[in-house]
Amino acid sequence: MELAKRVLRYLKPYKGRFILGLICMILNASFTVYFINRFESLIDTIIRGLDQGEATLGELNLIIIGIFFIFLFRAIFQYGEKYLTAYVSQRSIKDLRDDLYEHLQSLSLSFYARNKTGEIMSRVTNDVSILQGAIVSGAIGIFSQFFQLVGGIGYLLYNNWRLTLISFFLFPLIGYIIDHYNKRIRKVSKRAQVKVANVSDILQETISGIRVVKSFGREQYEYERFTDQNYENFRANMKNSQLKATLTPITEFLASLSFIIVLWYGGREVVASKMTPGELIGFFTLLLYITNPLKSVTKLSGTIQRALAAAERIFEFIDIQPQIQDRKGAREFNDIQGIVEFNHVNFSYGDELALDNINLKVNPGQVVAFVGASGAGKSTLVNLVPRFYDPNSGKITLDGIDIRDIKVSSLRDKIGIVPQETILFGGTIKDNILYGNLDASDDEVIAAAKAANAHDFIMEFNKGYETLIGERGAGLSGGQKQRIAIARAILKNPRILILDEATSALDTESEALVQEALDRLMENRTTLVIAHRLSTILDANKIVVMEEGKIIESGTHKELLDLEGVYSSLYSIQFDK
Repeated sequence: MELAKRVLRYLKPYKGRFILGLICMILNASFTVYFINRFESLIDTIIRGLDQGEATLGELNLIIIGIFFIFLFRAIFQYGEKYLTAYVSQRSIKDLRDDLYEHLQSLSLSFYARNKTGEIMSRVTNDVSILQGAIVSGAIGIFSQFFQLVGGIGYLLYNNWRLTLISFFLFPLIGYIIDHYNKRIRKVSKRAQVKVANVSDILQETISGIRVVKSFGREQYEYERFTDQNYENFRANMKNSQLKATLTPITEFLASLSFIIVLWYGGREVVASKMTPGELIGFFTLLLYITNPLKSVTKLSGTIQRALAAAERIFEFIDIQPQIQDRKGAREFNDIQGIVEFNHVNFSYGDELALDNINLKVNPGQVVAFVGASGAGKSTLVNLVPRFYDPNSGKITLDGIDIRDIKVSSLRDKIGIVPQETILFGGTIKDNILYGNLDASDDEVIAAAKAANAHDFIMEFNKGYETLIGERGAGLSGGQKQRIAIARAILKNPRILILDEATSALDTESEALVQEALDRLMENRTTLVIAHRLSTILDANKIVVMEEGKIIESGTHKELLDLEGVYSSLYSIQFDK
């Protein structure tokens, strides 16, 4: 019940239109019931006309004119009902999808480390679409069916209460069956939505990693993996369909028994002259009319249960609290020097210790490089600075202030990151550079591109800065993508810079251009560099050697060579090749 309330809260901002839609529903149902009344009179008038001839023609004409206007008004109110309820349902789902996406943006990187991309996409697209269909045909549709039922049953009781009670004696049994099947349908629906999320996950993985799939010749393997999950999805959906397919004929058969009894009892009443033929035909017509909403409720019950399962999955994500949040009293931080200090910092991924008692100070304008084997803790250490994660213990300060006392948005606004794997977005080259500063002018974009050694190759494209680069920068070389990322960072003009092996995947020519651009970017900025190629950090103010989450050596290039320790060995390996 609480889950349904949370969904219905999204309808609340549009209650004005919703109420107008309900009024249209009520009037539509009322005119339908009134049509049945006029239909009864029409039948009885025709039967009397068999004896009286033209004496009833005037009455017949008036009834037909009345029926014409009934259908005219019904059409008007049906339009109002459909349009208004569609508006309310579509806007409420838009708001829900907006809230879900906004919340996903606020969640910490640890959330994305725990959840697969396909699973997240399935909840934003598939589950929200299921819920959308249910609100359109379910939550709002149920009101329409309700008014039709109430109006129809009310008129039936007024017309012939005995026959009405006889026709409804099986309804408690029908209600029990619907409730029983609803519980099973909801459970199976949730399982089916998990299966389709698995299919989405494999699809996302294989498409994004298609080069790896093809390079290892694993097309058949991935096909079999996909078809296995797709078959599991098929089985789950078929179980759901089987339950729905069973529910509908059972309820319709029981409803048909009620019709048979009505025909038998009503026929006896007409023969005994206790009912007119028009009254019996009108009663039966109205009974048939209200079975449509009854059938719809039966079908809607499965839709609503499936939607509630989808809503449960959606709100599971919305209820997750971001691990990285602003502390109470956190403040903006504008004018900074750029002193970064780690004080007894420890961090672990679950039970796995990643950083062990890190103590380090980086002064303004210094370039500090981190080296060590994969898994030594280099990336983890620098990821703590923009608060992608928080330490388990200890603290990191910026100009002497605990970074947890600075608003996350303000902190990250002062930090620029150039990663090893460059991420570009669909759109133009200009759009991707502007990502660093959305308010920058065209001249500032060009200046940033020139500083990043990107302007010349950009102008070689027919459309220059307006060139569409496609998903993830398809069509650009690694060096070109990296230089656009550097231009983006230059445009942001951060006080603190993080370079995560920014040149490790480039060829020699591209590396030279990128390194030159990086040198310009690092000028007068506090810079943390994760280095793979030691040749790129020989001039760093300090080189920090890490191993198993600990700092084991630190100093300048010359100082570390003189130590003849781990750094010296790494240098010998790379330069003695």
